[in-house]
Amino acid sequence: MSLQDQFIQAQLESKTLPERPDNMTLLKIYALFKQASNGDVSGERPGFSDMIGRAKFDAWESLKGTAQEDAMQQYIDLIADLKG
Repeated sequence: MSLQDQFIQAQLESKTLPERPDNMTLLKIYALFKQASNGDVSGERPGFSDMIGRAKFDAWESLKGTAQEDAMQQYIDLIADLKG
């Protein structure tokens, strides 16, 4: 199975995890997904009134420079760990 196929499978599995991950883990999942799908963060950081948007942006920005393939593999590994 190709890395892309594994990534797609992990996306499906992320929706059926045995329990909901904590907020920090959810941010990591989001950031890895965005980095794997879109590459480095783009756009402007949301304003102070959008705290969730800022947290997501900051999490994604923390992965800046990570290769998309590396982000895919980290996403796959994280979902596998969460599945138990």
